[in-house]
Amino acid sequence: MKLSTVMVALVSLAVAGTAAAAPALTGTLKKAKDTGIFTIGYRDSSVPFSYLDADGKPIGYGMEICKRVAAEVGKAVGRKLTIKWQPITSGNRIPLLLNGTYDLECGSTTNSKERQKQVDFGTTYFRIGVTAAVKKNSSINSFKDLNGKNVSTTAGTTSVTLLRDLRKKGIVTRVTPAKDHAEAFQLLAQDRVVANVMDDILLAGQIANSKKPGDFRLLKESISEEPYGPMLRKDPQFKALVDKTITGMIKSGEMKKLYDTWFTKPIKPHNVNLNFPMNEPTKRAFASPNSEGI
Repeated sequence: MKLSTVMVALVSLAVAGTAAAAPALTGTLKKAKDTGIFTIGYRDSSVPFSYLDADGKPIGYGMEICKRVAAEVGKAVGRKLTIKWQPITSGNRIPLLLNGTYDLECGSTTNSKERQKQVDFGTTYFRIGVTAAVKKNSSINSFKDLNGKNVSTTAGTTSVTLLRDLRKKGIVTRVTPAKDHAEAFQLLAQDRVVANVMDDILLAGQIANSKKPGDFRLLKESISEEPYGPMLRKDPQFKALVDKTITGMIKSGEMKKLYDTWFTKPIKPHNVNLNFPMNEPTKRAFASPNSEGI
């Protein structure tokens, strides 16, 4: 009897020790555990990161990454989660994240030190160059050629600041801000501006999905190199899970396969191939995974 009592006590201590060793869930993970819901923010025209298919459902390279993170969240909290989708824009993506409307965005948001004052970012999954799309028959071949010209960009993006900073170099443009990437590109297509300044891959996506892709070209010059990463609330516990998930995808080769699917093969809804092989900045980011901002 005494031996049995001792064994029961030892087992109880072991169980208690295991429970104590497991950190209590906080922030986003606790929210997922309590509600059984994980909400992903999506953009409707950030091809190929986050956009809508023919049925109006969010798809894209970033959406696949977000869903992968959601699966890991479910494992971490020990329950099957329902994924909900929340439409966001450049203007409301940070406010809606901070007030808890959604939990994670894996779109085309630049990881900047300025944004890090409000939110956090996970491991980089793409790096871009900010350039300009122009008409193929245009005489514009560099940003200097944009001086005194009308250009478009998407409101609430880093491109707005970059265009403002060009004034220090004597390049003054008249900027027309658009509500989203599709609208900004249409201003160029309709000849209401001479250039659409934005991230190279987003411009490539707009061109590939336009009615006449052959009418446009990208400048060979870029004015900034920027990292894309998942955006989340300041939450160390959740960030650790996001970083572990994405770093694991990179090291296992899963991310490279995902990249090839969305950037070098035909994608929905029009079966257009962006023909955008992995650039050197992204290769460097994958070789040394990190969440550093600019």
